[in-house]
Amino acid sequence: MSYKVAVVGATGNVGMEMMNILAEREFPVSKMHAIASRRSIGREVSFGDTTVKCEDLEQFDFSKVDFVLMSAGGETSKAWSLKIGKTGAIVIDNSSAWRYDQDVPLIVPEVNAHVLEEYMARNDRKNVIANPNCSTAQLVVALKPLHDAAKIKRVVVATYQSVSGAGKEAMDELWNQTKGIFVTDAPTPQKFTKQIAFNVIPHIDVFMDSGDTKEEWKMVAETKKILDPKIKLTATCVRVPVFVGHSEAVNIEFERPISADEARDLLREAPGLMVVDKRENGGYVTPVECVGDYATFISRIREDATIENGLNLWCVSDNLRKGAALNTVQIAETLINRGLVKPRAEAA
Repeated sequence: MSYKVAVVGATGNVGMEMMNILAEREFPVSKMHAIASRRSIGREVSFGDTTVKCEDLEQFDFSKVDFVLMSAGGETSKAWSLKIGKTGAIVIDNSSAWRYDQDVPLIVPEVNAHVLEEYMARNDRKNVIANPNCSTAQLVVALKPLHDAAKIKRVVVATYQSVSGAGKEAMDELWNQTKGIFVTDAPTPQKFTKQIAFNVIPHIDVFMDSGDTKEEWKMVAETKKILDPKIKLTATCVRVPVFVGHSEAVNIEFERPISADEARDLLREAPGLMVVDKRENGGYVTPVECVGDYATFISRIREDATIENGLNLWCVSDNLRKGAALNTVQIAETLINRGLVKPRAEAA
């Protein structure tokens, strides 16, 4: 069986990565459509060894595709996802537009794939599935096997998030500021609130009344929805001068005892994870090393003697992959592998 797929936002960082991953993983595509805004009509984007010309979002007939991978921002998703879902296509959305809707599943396949079976059995489903925030996706993959073993009570996480999470303009700003510092003067910040080159900014998304930023709130709300609503989580999200790859320092408190050795063994066996944890120089993973990889990497696993049943760990992942494009493709793969979506022409 093969499927007709449309990628909306195909000219953006994540949209292009979606098409790369579909090709890399040999997703069963019979026809690929690259969808973008009107100004990009006719622009060619890569899909494996071929190129695909962009088509206009407003003119495209979504009733002829099986999957729509949406990466065009929240406003576009709000305007289009429900309409597309009504045509029968399955929309997997990478924005924050639908993550907190009670009638839309928020999925990380290694963690809560079972929710897809419940959702696809519903007659009133919206045909929209949400992808979590990039920082949440890698975190819950790491937390899941530990939660199953010793029941997590509380998580304290500090993120070190790359500029690619804020788009191509943010990457350009880091590049231009870095050059400017050495050549002339650093350009005035445009995308960020302060200089990002050779600096860190403890501010991602907008501030809320609580004093948290929206990014920090997202991690709390999404972890509860995906993994367990009883888990208490607090986050501090920081933008760092790294082009690709998010890192997280994670402190976890459990209900039951769990040693660092036990945690290490559990994480080594868990899907989607790679443990690199040697207590020596270089015996850990940094963002530079995770770029282009599918795995979420775990290092620096150690017991926290300041609390009962506590662990610390370091979590690194390519945010354009597991944090966005890869997870989206994995959701589609899960729907196929579990027999939940069939090509329209072959559907009973």
